[in-house]
Amino acid sequence: MPEGKTGSKSRIADIEYEQMLLSRYTIAQHRHSSGMDRSVYLIMSRIDGSGPMSIAELSHALRLDSSTLQRQVTVAIKDGYLERIPDPEGHVARKIALTRYGNEQLADARGTSIDALEQIMGDWSAKDIDQFAHLLHRFNNDIEDYSQMRRGLKAE
Repeated sequence: MPEGKTGSKSRIADIEYEQMLLSRYTIAQHRHSSGMDRSVYLIMSRIDGSGPMSIAELSHALRLDSSTLQRQVTVAIKDGYLERIPDPEGHVARKIALTRYGNEQLADARGTSIDALEQIMGDWSAKDIDQFAHLLHRFNNDIEDYSQMRRGLKAE
């Protein structure tokens, strides 16, 4: 393997390790004082960003088995975070939407996360924060593209 590739492979291994640490810290952080766990936070965040979604749409977006997602949504409905609503476009499948309480709790949980990040990155320059945000966004988009390609949903 050419030297550039060897060095690159080593850095990719470093990224894999750092990604593992990041996911571990993120999982530990997302047990909110309200009792909202990480899976509910992820579901609510996706609905907040995309609007009401069916179980099938959530399953596709979050790459979760629909039965697993159904159980998580049922608990979140019971806890008052989510509700089922008729499809605004008139389709048969009902949509899952945030309740007012869910919106409040999501905003509170997100605010807690943002406050923690502000403290963690307190000595970072604005340029470093911008660069990290840009690269993390790019990384997440590339993960999404890779995942869709692997599932045969996107042309190579």
